[in-house]
Amino acid sequence: MLTSLYLIGILLLFSLSASLLVLKVGPLIILQPRRFTTEDYRQRTDILSPADLHLPFVDISVYTRDGMKLAGWFVLRPTQARGTIIYLHGLGDNKISGLPIAKLFHDHHYNICLFDSRRHGDSEGGFCTYGYHEKWDVGAIISALERSYGARLGKIGLFGASMGAAVALQEAEIDPRVAAVVAEACFTDLRTISLDYQKRLIKVRWKFLGDLVMRRAERLADFEADQVSPLKAVEAVRIPLLFVHGTRDSFIDHRYSEILYQSARDPKEVYFIKGAYHNDTWAVGGSEYVEKLLSFFDRWLSPTDSTSS
Repeated sequence: MLTSLYLIGILLLFSLSASLLVLKVGPLIILQPRRFTTEDYRQRTDILSPADLHLPFVDISVYTRDGMKLAGWFVLRPTQARGTIIYLHGLGDNKISGLPIAKLFHDHHYNICLFDSRRHGDSEGGFCTYGYHEKWDVGAIISALERSYGARLGKIGLFGASMGAAVALQEAEIDPRVAAVVAEACFTDLRTISLDYQKRLIKVRWKFLGDLVMRRAERLADFEADQVSPLKAVEAVRIPLLFVHGTRDSFIDHRYSEILYQSARDPKEVYFIKGAYHNDTWAVGGSEYVEKLLSFFDRWLSPTDSTSS
């Protein structure tokens, strides 16, 4: 009996200690993800800029509406393009991850813009808010490109991965300049995915603790967690959407893409990559996935009288 009480006491103490730890560091885990740097990429690849893929590009710097400087690259077609695609990377990542995508779309006659989200890569910013502020940053990028390149942009599509997918859908809700979106491995809303991560961290999905952590995060970063909801966004968006997800994704459940798809308006598509995890959709999906992406953007971005091909 005493042994059982002792074990229960140890378990309760562990749970309390873990909860206090999450309450203290949880907001910073949410708001300040580790930055994946150029040096991190250098350890695994020699492809670190568009120049390494022989792509013509310019460095771009754009200021957000709250005064933060974003760093990016714009790969511009020498002749009239089919359209322009803006790539939005995932949590902790940076624009380097989009270079293979830039090569693919450039070779298929698209302009493509890659940039570091706020508090990522070479961009400024103290906190990541998963789309609350970032959706307006995408709008600032589009405005900057319009000022510099005008009609050469054509229609604009967004390609977002993970957190970038969530940002893309939220931007599409508020910006009529976005003509189509591919959302790869997207979550439904910030509170739900935060509880998923909490369970991975302390093995308990405790909404009360999650709400306490989120309230502190909201105060620190001046945002509203309930407003970070790709699910609410897709209910209002009226442009073509393609949801993509690996069926073995252990970070963001692939069922979230099914929920998003069911809630979205037509035209919409969902494409599950069997056996793919969170970060290997391109490797597992292969040429079939590439063809799916190209056909989607060709259908919704390319002008019907295009001669760019």
